[in-house]
Amino acid sequence: MPNFFYQVVFYLFGLIAIASAIAFVTRKSPVAAALWLVNTMFCLAALYVMLEAHFVGVIQVLVYAGAIMVVFLFVVMLLNLGQPSEIADIRGKWGRLVAGLLGLALLAQVAALAGKRLPEPFTPGGGYDAVRVQELGAIGSIAQ
Repeated sequence: MPNFFYQVVFYLFGLIAIASAIAFVTRKSPVAAALWLVNTMFCLAALYVMLEAHFVGVIQVLVYAGAIMVVFLFVVMLLNLGQPSEIADIRGKWGRLVAGLLGLALLAQVAALAGKRLPEPFTPGGGYDAVRVQELGAIGSIAQ
């Protein structure tokens, strides 16, 4: 039962992170977008902690959700970009068409890569001393 709870919470944080990232991209106000980005960073930090990468989770919060977002908000406030009516945005038929074509191209690339087999692991050819590689390492055996 704890495994099921862990999976539910993990996927919940993942879903919240994706929804927050979509909200970040679709906001017109830069301040609201920055707050959604902070929410995304906190969800990613929670995912890192759940994957037993505690240091990466803490650094995610301190560096990205803390310092970088403070700098971003400072620049937004300094440039006075708070009014969404003043922000130029690509709208209309051509912008959506280009975005849709780029999205389809990315999906085609992902589908092409998903169908490929992974290459076989590298096995060195003959002419090397396995004991020497074990003692000195791969670089050390070549360097001598």
